[in-house]
Amino acid sequence: MQSKALVAEFIGTFSLIFIGAGAAAVSGNLVAVALAHGLVVMAFAYAYGNISGTHINPAVTIGLLVGGQIKLGDAIGYIVVQLIGGIVGASALLYVVGPGSLGATVPAEGVGVGQTFLLEVILTFLLVNSIFHSAVSGKAGNLAPVAIGLTLAACIAMGGPLTGASLNPARSLGPALFSDAPTAVSSLWIYFVACPVGGILAALVHKYLASDS
Repeated sequence: MQSKALVAEFIGTFSLIFIGAGAAAVSGNLVAVALAHGLVVMAFAYAYGNISGTHINPAVTIGLLVGGQIKLGDAIGYIVVQLIGGIVGASALLYVVGPGSLGATVPAEGVGVGQTFLLEVILTFLLVNSIFHSAVSGKAGNLAPVAIGLTLAACIAMGGPLTGASLNPARSLGPALFSDAPTAVSSLWIYFVACPVGGILAALVHKYLASDS
């Protein structure tokens, strides 16, 4: 495993949480939050894509593992540094903005566990599907980061008011640990299960569509 790839994943995930969750904590404006996440992913895909692939999301790494794009040992290393990057990013955000929700992803009032789970599966599927069919396939060329960033922004624009639109266990973990939102920690399991399921489904669909049969 290349140490440079791990450093790139750490910095990318730190930035996604610090800026993405930070936008939610500071402004709460849905458009700003969606763009903050999408632009970070797009920018770091260009900056670090040739170093680590810019997963910056355990659900993406798991999907790419199932899709045969990364080895198990490397995937474990990626996931560990992504989670650490999310925690450090959230702790830095806490220091900068002070106590509060810190952009924690939680189900909105009236949105049940089943609804949250299904929405996170669908939205994560769409994100990882975009990664497979633009970046992994090579069909989008240099525009793959744009396609992926826009997909993430669109998913957050739709799902943000309902579930926080995490699509990323590292995005949920860091803010939850430091948030004053009452259900932030107790809701973590939903994002830790649903998001990888969405990534795995995207990998299976890509395998099917890419097969000769």
